[in-house]
This record gives sequence, structure tokens and C-alpha cells, in this order.
Amino acid sequence: MENELAHVFLVEDDQSLASLVSDYLTMQSFKVSIEARGDLAIDRIKAASPDLIILDIMLPGKNGLDICRELRPQTNVPIVMLTARSDEIDQIVGLEVGADDYIAKPVQPRLLLARINALLRRAKTNSEPAEKKADNNKICVGALEINKLKQEVHLAGQAVELTTNEFELLNLFAVKAGQILSRDDLLNNLRGIGYDGMDRTIDMLVSRLRKKLGDDSTKPFKIKTVWKKGYLFVADAW
Repeated sequence: MENELAHVFLVEDDQSLASLVSDYLTMQSFKVSIEARGDLAIDRIKAASPDLIILDIMLPGKNGLDICRELRPQTNVPIVMLTARSDEIDQIVGLEVGADDYIAKPVQPRLLLARINALLRRAKTNSEPAEKKADNNKICVGALEINKLKQEVHLAGQAVELTTNEFELLNLFAVKAGQILSRDDLLNNLRGIGYDGMDRTIDMLVSRLRKKLGDDSTKPFKIKTVWKKGYLFVADAW
């Protein structure tokens, strides 16, 4: 199996939803742990050392955003947030505090499985031994330096703090410098799904990258928007 009995930790107080997700993932050969209370989740997650974490936002004791914010500096384990379909603010904040992805309710089990498998593949790639990535673990574009092995970015010698998603998107841009990348291309690489015409994840990530990397938000020249086509990472602008 693709997930190799990966361990998913689900923090969800809706018992029927928790059972649905747990039963489905168990049938797909995952190990699943469940916690209903947010104030108990962090200690249980640390003790369990799961391969991936799913966090609902509205939880008793402590909300999922605070749990994610507290966990992220301590672990690189992929985190998926469960959000209300129409609540874009929660989706934006979730990505800002370090979540790797989000799933809108009502949860579609097959979509959730696809997102989980994509994140686990990415996590596995990032954890490969150093000798396997020695030849391509660093990308330099002008004054921009990206170190995949250390998950670090420096611009003109200054460290730039990025979330996991921001780092992965920047690395993808740098690898494909000079090529126009559509939202469909970018979402497929980051999340294993295509662009549905409404998902704003890429736009939000690009906006935050521009801000952190000193690009002009009104007239961007480092990561350009190409009308009706996507984004272009300009190699000679760094």
C-alpha cells in the first residue's frame, strides 16, 4: 500500500464525522488515533508521533488553529485543517500558522485520502537521507538561496522565515524559473489535485511570498502574474 500503514492522528469532536473518517482510513490500511478535546490533543499527538495530523478548527478546550500554531515549531509532520466550506478566513489563517493543507466540510473521504497520500509522499521525499539529495539540495538564483535539505531560505544573506507550503512553492518556482506555471500545475505539485477554478490557496501563498521576499505587490517583478495563464518566476530579478 502507498501509505505503508501510516499513522494518522485525527482531532475532531464530531463523533459521527470522526467515525466516518476513521473507518474509511482504516479500510485504506491506515492506523488512526482520535482525540475529541483540543486541550488534550497536543500531549497525545506528541506521545503518538503520528505521520500526519488532521485538525478540526472548532474544538472544546483549545481550537485547531492554536494547536497547529503550537505544534508547528516542534514538528514537520504534515497538518491538514478541517474548515467550513465558506470560511475563507479560517483557511487563510490555517495556512499562515503552518498547516500544509485544508479540507472543506462536509468531508469527502476520497478527496481527503488523495490529499493525505500527496502530503505523505512529499514528507517522505523531504526526509530522504542527505547523500541521496546532495546533488540537488540547494538552489541559488541571484541573491536568493534555497536549501531543501535544511528547509532554509536566504535572500541577500538574510534568513527568510517561510511556512512549509510557502517553502515548497518557492522551491517549485525556482526549479521552474522562466516557465509560466498555471494554478493547475502548482496545485498538482503541492496538493496532488488540479485547480477547480475557485481554490485560492496558490494566490494566497504567492501573495505572502511576494511580501516576504520584497516583491512589489502592486507591480510584482520577481514573481509575475501572467494574465489567464498563471505565474512566472523571473530568474534575473533576484
